[in-house]
Amino acid sequence: MLFILITIITLIVWIIIGTTYLKLHPFLVLFAASILLGLSLEINFVELLKLLFVGFSETTQKIGLLIIFGTIIGKTLELTNATSSIANHIITRFRKMPLQFKIGFVGYIISIPVFCDAAFIILSKTIKSISLKSKIPLKSLGVALSTSLFAPHVLVPPTPGPLAAASNLRLENFSLLIIIGGVLAFILVIIGSTFSYLIYNKPRFDANLFFDKKNSKKFPSISESIIPIVVPVILIAIGTLFGNLNASKNLDFVFSFLGNPSFALFVGVILSFRLIKFNPEIGLNFCIKNGLYSASPIILITGMGGTLGLIMQKIPLEDFINIYSFDFSLVLLIPFFIASIFKTVQGSSTVAIITTSSIMYPLLASLGLDNEIDKIWTILSIGVGSMTVSHTNDSYFWIVSEMTGISAKKALKYHTTGTLIQGIAGIVFILIGYKLTSLVNFI
Repeated sequence: MLFILITIITLIVWIIIGTTYLKLHPFLVLFAASILLGLSLEINFVELLKLLFVGFSETTQKIGLLIIFGTIIGKTLELTNATSSIANHIITRFRKMPLQFKIGFVGYIISIPVFCDAAFIILSKTIKSISLKSKIPLKSLGVALSTSLFAPHVLVPPTPGPLAAASNLRLENFSLLIIIGGVLAFILVIIGSTFSYLIYNKPRFDANLFFDKKNSKKFPSISESIIPIVVPVILIAIGTLFGNLNASKNLDFVFSFLGNPSFALFVGVILSFRLIKFNPEIGLNFCIKNGLYSASPIILITGMGGTLGLIMQKIPLEDFINIYSFDFSLVLLIPFFIASIFKTVQGSSTVAIITTSSIMYPLLASLGLDNEIDKIWTILSIGVGSMTVSHTNDSYFWIVSEMTGISAKKALKYHTTGTLIQGIAGIVFILIGYKLTSLVNFI
């Protein structure tokens, strides 16, 4: 048992040192961790090479297309100003709603296809303009945007973290993860928006003054902009709700095919290409090229995370767990705390999610988390842990600080505190959801 503890601690320390102090690419760190772990477990070298190949190929085969399609949609929305169109529409509507909540809803929608750091950079000019004309401090609007982008980023596929966790935990029902993760992310967006509203509140203002109507005419309409996001979500929901009706094999096949996340996102890619007419100089190839460029490092990291997870299965962690007794109503605190430690120490939410999910997979059966719904709660627990907390060793922290022009001290006070509140609230809601589904034996 002592060997197991030393092995896991050594693995954690190496990943932290490699990504934080040595500044190595996470792919290299995870690759080295996989080899070192295999050698320490005295795995035959030929068998180890096989595990490296199988773990990487199986993971990329399962989620590679999802990452590629998701990044292409996000890049196309970004390059055609569709993200700005969505932001303008939401902010100029719902007049009685506080501005921080409007910005929160903008972040929630845009962060699903666009990575949170890129989305914050895109929208930073918008919130600066609103702050200047509304006299609402950027520290309030910036936190509203940063927290609303962060929650979907760690909880809702097709962002890479939850996709990699789902692959590492061998989750079959991606669609249900998207739905439950989407609901939880929305709740955390409201919590983040409430926190930002408490920082500074101003009841009402004329949002129509903040946008140049001449330039806005060059943007896609709200319906054209949001269709590439909404249609895949609808298809996935249809597949989840109607894919197992047992009415007929042909009907079940049709619904399951339509709701397949890869097919649904492919449809989103095709629909996003309709937006290129609003910026014809970029061209179709440019959107695809940029999407692939953004996807490639993510696929490398998630694929190697799958390799580490496969080798982790060779450690007899079940024997170690069985020695101790747990309060199984609080068992989801284990992945939460592991992910939060990785996040707080080394900074990257994606690396925290990938590493934690690799560690957790061999433990699922012993912890009673090996059915589909419990795997989803585990993934979401890892996700909220990976946002607890964003501080100075997180690149996203510095993007928020630099793009809003607020000092690091204020970013620590507001952005970091906001992510802490979201993380704690998230694990509370997850524990409640886990308890309720356990009571009804929902699978």
